[in-house]
Amino acid sequence: MSTDADLAWRVEEACLNAWPSPRQMLVDGYLLRAAGGRSKRQNSVNPMRGSGAPESVIPAACAIYAALGQRPIFRIPTIAPQMEPLLARADYAVADATCTLYRALDDRPAEPDPAVTVAPAPWADWLALRDTVNRADAAAARVFRDTVAALMLPRAFAATSEAGGIGAIAFGVLDRALLVIEAVATPKPLRGRGHARRAVGALLRWSRAQGAEAACLQVVAANTPARALYRGLGFERELYRYHYRVGPEPG
Repeated sequence: MSTDADLAWRVEEACLNAWPSPRQMLVDGYLLRAAGGRSKRQNSVNPMRGSGAPESVIPAACAIYAALGQRPIFRIPTIAPQMEPLLARADYAVADATCTLYRALDDRPAEPDPAVTVAPAPWADWLALRDTVNRADAAAARVFRDTVAALMLPRAFAATSEAGGIGAIAFGVLDRALLVIEAVATPKPLRGRGHARRAVGALLRWSRAQGAEAACLQVVAANTPARALYRGLGFERELYRYHYRVGPEPG
């Protein structure tokens, strides 16, 4: 019988699969990711289901990140908090408390929205909007494209139409019967017009057609507008949270 912990780990693993790091390795049962760029998720140490004591992992990870010229970052989910007591005693700042939200997809999919484009790969305007909204420099833009190229699961990229361009974007990755929503972004002048809701709604419809039974996403806890958006889309169940412990820059 599945438990809440089983579901949380199922979602955790799907979220890792949906945002892969092109460069990663296992260190004593923990997943160390080092993609480069600014994404903490892709440049942090993550506990896995069944990870043990972290005493050897932290110094080993610090040495690896130092050799790569990166600051050490550790991701602490509430379902596996064993690194927190050690890092709390050291010089590691807390950053980006994040909620993991979940909803079942037991309703009938709505009719397709003709003003939303859904495609199996991002196109030039989709990528340009993401780069702009995220203020991505050349290195960060390259890392995102490498991330998309590293995906091994079915995926869809959605964009709403707006006069003169795109209103909002999002993409989704289907990990068996679970849809993971990623990279929801709307240009600031177009926020509050329902574009993001429609882009995510199109991904929910797409996933239902592919046999999805549930959907999940991760959102910064302090992002009140985004949490309101997702609540309106049925993401009312919070499974767990996580935060980062961030070390100093190298040198």
